[in-house]
Amino acid sequence: MQKSLLKQINTPKELRLLNHKDLPQLAKELREFIINIVATKEGHLGASLGVVELTIALHYVFNTPTDQLIWDVGHQAYGHKILTGRRDNFHTNRQLGGISGFPKREESIYDAFGVGHSSTSISAALGMAIASQLKGDNKHHIAVIGDASIASGMAFEGLNHAGVTNANLLVILNDNAIGIDPSVGALKMYLTNVKKGTQKQDNIFEALNFNYSGPIDGHNLDEVIKELERLKTVKGPKFLHIITTKGKGLKQAEADQVKYHAPGKFDAKTGDLPIKSTQIQAPKYQDVFGHTIVELAKQNKNIVGITPAMPTGSSLKYMMEQIPDRAFDVGIAEQHAVTLAAGMATQGLIPFCNIYSTFLQRAYDQIIHDVAIQKLPVIFCLDRAGLVGEDGATHHGVFDLSYLRCIPNLIIFAPRNEIELRNIMYTAQLGLEQPIAIRYPRGRGVTIDWKQPFSKIEIGKGVTLNKGNKLAILSIGTIAKNVSEAIKDLNVSHYDMRFVKPLDENLLHTIFKTHKTIVTVEDHVINGGFGSVILEFASKNDYKNTLKVLGIPDAFVEQGSLAELQEFVGLDVASLKSIFSKLS
Repeated sequence: MQKSLLKQINTPKELRLLNHKDLPQLAKELREFIINIVATKEGHLGASLGVVELTIALHYVFNTPTDQLIWDVGHQAYGHKILTGRRDNFHTNRQLGGISGFPKREESIYDAFGVGHSSTSISAALGMAIASQLKGDNKHHIAVIGDASIASGMAFEGLNHAGVTNANLLVILNDNAIGIDPSVGALKMYLTNVKKGTQKQDNIFEALNFNYSGPIDGHNLDEVIKELERLKTVKGPKFLHIITTKGKGLKQAEADQVKYHAPGKFDAKTGDLPIKSTQIQAPKYQDVFGHTIVELAKQNKNIVGITPAMPTGSSLKYMMEQIPDRAFDVGIAEQHAVTLAAGMATQGLIPFCNIYSTFLQRAYDQIIHDVAIQKLPVIFCLDRAGLVGEDGATHHGVFDLSYLRCIPNLIIFAPRNEIELRNIMYTAQLGLEQPIAIRYPRGRGVTIDWKQPFSKIEIGKGVTLNKGNKLAILSIGTIAKNVSEAIKDLNVSHYDMRFVKPLDENLLHTIFKTHKTIVTVEDHVINGGFGSVILEFASKNDYKNTLKVLGIPDAFVEQGSLAELQEFVGLDVASLKSIFSKLS
C-alpha cells in the first residue's frame, strides 16, 4: 500500500521536498481528507475542493510564510490550513475551542490576513506589498480571489490602485462562475467570454496595467506550477486567471454547487445527503421572509426584492423564481444594493433590501446618506442577526442595533416569532414615511402554523407577555423564547418591546413605576444596544430603579454551536433562570 504523503506534511517545508510527480497523489489525499472531515463535522466544502491543486502549487512554488498568501473570504482555505500545521486538529474546524473556519492571524503565521467577508484580499495584499517595498524586503504577495468577489467595488478599488504601482503583487482569479450562488453581472459575462475565447474587447485587467496571463486549467498541477514559477520572475502587478470547478472530486458537489457549498453532514463515500426528516418543523426565518415577500408582491405590484449575492441564503430565490423581473441579485455589492433600493424608493417602488446583519456593516454610509437623510422608505431585512454559530466572529450579526439606532429617521424592529416577521413586512409595505430595519436570526423559528392572516402592527408599540411582581424583564427579538422558558416558575413580568426605535415610552413609564428591578435581554452586544436604550430612557426620566443589562460582552465571540455560544455568553435558559431567580 502506498505510504500517505499528506501525513508526512506538517508545514509547506515538507511539501516543497516532495518530488514534482508525487503532487497529484497529494492532491487526491488532500481532497479525500477534506471530504471525510466535512462529511462528519460539517463546514464549507465545494470551495476548498475546487482549489486543491492551486493550494498545493502556491505553497510548493512560493516560500510561505515569508511570501504572503491571502485568501479572499476564506471559504476555500481548508486545504491551506491542513498543509500549514493544522491537519491533526482540523477535525475541530468551526467548533467551540477549535480552529476557525476562516483564515485567522492569531491561529497561524501562514494566515497572513484574517478574512470572512469578501473582496478584501487585493487591498490587503497590496498594502503588504507596498510595506515590503518601503522596508526593502524582497518577498511575494499573492491574493486569491473568486469571480464573484472580484466584481465587488472594493476589489476594483484595489485593482485600480495596484495598477499604478510597481508593487510585487500577484492577483489570482479563481474563476468557477459561482460564489455561494451563481455569479451575476456584466463582469461574469466578460469572464465567460474570455473562457470561450469569444471576448472581442480589450482585456480589462491589462487595461488596468496588470501583466495578465491565462486563462489556464486550475486543476492541471504542472501547468499551474509552471506559470507560477514564471510569474515569480515578473516585476510589478500581475494577474493570473485560472479556471476551476467548485466541488471538484466529489460528483454531487460538482453537480449541485449551491447545495454543496456548505452541505451539512453527508456520506463521505457516496457524497449523498441524508434523507430529510418528514417531521413537521417550524420554518427557517429566511423562508418566512422568502415566502412572505412573494405573497405580498403578488398583491402589491410596487414591491421589489434586492439581495447582494445571497438569493439562497436569504430565500429571495423564491421571488426570483416566481416574479423574476422584480427580484434582483446585485452580486457582492452591499453598498450598491442599499443605494439601488434608495433610487427605487424615490420612484414609488417598495424595496425590500435583504442583507445579512454582518454584511450590512459594509454599507453604513449608504444607509445614512442615501436612505435615512432623505427619509426614503427602504425596508431593510437583516437576516442572520444575533449569534449565528459556527461561522464565528466575522459572521455574528451582533452590532446592528448599536450602529443603526444612532441614525435619525430609522425605525428598528425585531420580531419575536415568525408571525411577527410576517406582520411587520405586511405593515411596512402598506406605506411608511421613513426607512425600517427588521432584524431576525439564522435558523428555525418556533411556530408550526405560521402562515396566519396578516395583521397591521402599530409602530412603536411593545407587548406584555407575562405579568408579575417586582422584577420586569424587557426583551427584544427572538431571545424572548429563552426568557419565557426561564421564567416559567417565577412570578415576574416579561415584556417584548419589539421596537428599539421608536421606543414605546408609555409602556416603559408604566414598567418603571410598577417594578423595582428591570432586566434587559438581547442577542446583541451590550455596548450601545437595546439595554443602552433603556438605560438612556431611565436617565432622561430620572428613574432610580435597579437596572441590569444582559447581552453579549465587549469581545468578539468565536465559533461554536448556537447553544454553546448562548451558554458561553450567559443567554441560555439555565443562565437566565439563575439570574432572574436571584433578582425576583
